[in-house]
Amino acid sequence: MTSKVRQMSLVARSRVRQGRIRVRAGFGPILLAGVAVSLSYWIAHLLLGHPSPFFAPVCAWICLGFTADRNMRRVAEVGIGVAIGVGLGEAIAKLIGAGAVQIGIVLVVSALVARFLDRGVLLTTQAGVQSIVIVGLPVVSTGGGFGRWTDALVGAVVAFVVAALTPGDPRRLPRRLGGDGLAELARTLEEIAHGMRTGDPADREAALLRGRASEPALDEWQAVTKSAIGTARVTATGRRYRSELTTMGRTAMLGDRTMRTVRVIARRAISLLTGPEVDRLAQLLDDLAKATHLLAENVAAGSDPAVAREMLLSVAHEAHPGLLGTGDWQVQSLTLILRSAIVDLCETAGATPGEAREALAPM
Repeated sequence: MTSKVRQMSLVARSRVRQGRIRVRAGFGPILLAGVAVSLSYWIAHLLLGHPSPFFAPVCAWICLGFTADRNMRRVAEVGIGVAIGVGLGEAIAKLIGAGAVQIGIVLVVSALVARFLDRGVLLTTQAGVQSIVIVGLPVVSTGGGFGRWTDALVGAVVAFVVAALTPGDPRRLPRRLGGDGLAELARTLEEIAHGMRTGDPADREAALLRGRASEPALDEWQAVTKSAIGTARVTATGRRYRSELTTMGRTAMLGDRTMRTVRVIARRAISLLTGPEVDRLAQLLDDLAKATHLLAENVAAGSDPAVAREMLLSVAHEAHPGLLGTGDWQVQSLTLILRSAIVDLCETAGATPGEAREALAPM
């Protein structure tokens, strides 16, 4: 297998793995959104008598989206924005008709009204988009002068009720994504260690590619955790988890920062020569990877990472540039960079900044 084919295979496997993670995380929320879409259509069509209630299911889907941690403020912003845009679009289209000038007018009016009502970006964006859709699309039979506006309200209300009644545990998805992200970090450390031992440029390039390909997993962890914190502020079931989610947000930030440092190590390791000092550094990376794998399991399960923390603190004690690279300045340089990543991982496992730094082998 050539180096290029191997790199493409690694990237493809990483994307497939992350795709499976996204599908697993999104299946439940998307299924629930499908139920809400059908319910909103049923209400508008059978109860209100609208022949083609297009905007009811559209609004419900836009409000709910495909994530499990649905921020109630976001759902409300989107629902109100859609309702404003559809309502103003209907009114302006009836007063002055449809056309290029009318589309510009309805956008300006709906966006300004939305900005007056609230500072939310989503509210203003959806108000503008839906007003353009109303004026720009041909009028369909919806069962009344403001049938499309009524449909949008139905979709928004159904989405809000569904989101409020099915908040679930806001910690579940951030935990799962945290475990996946840290597992990717551990695999990257293993790849770097393997490349250091073999001295094969393809192995070392593969480690850097894995580190780059793992970035979306850590980005998603941070984004989902931030959303969960927002949900916890406004839902009764989420408030008791607010402190844990705030800690998880810091953990996600530290994990991302660690990966950035590890990518620097992977890039600089490409030019390393093989030798005893490099082998010792590779062993340190393997030890760090083992502790990170255990930490990933603890984060995914929501359990206390006490053992992983002790393992990481032990690795920190071994990370001394003078001991690992007595005759190789590159190994010493990489060890100094690695110390920063080790400190971040120790904090990720629950150590205080002081404990993490004190565990480092004194210079």
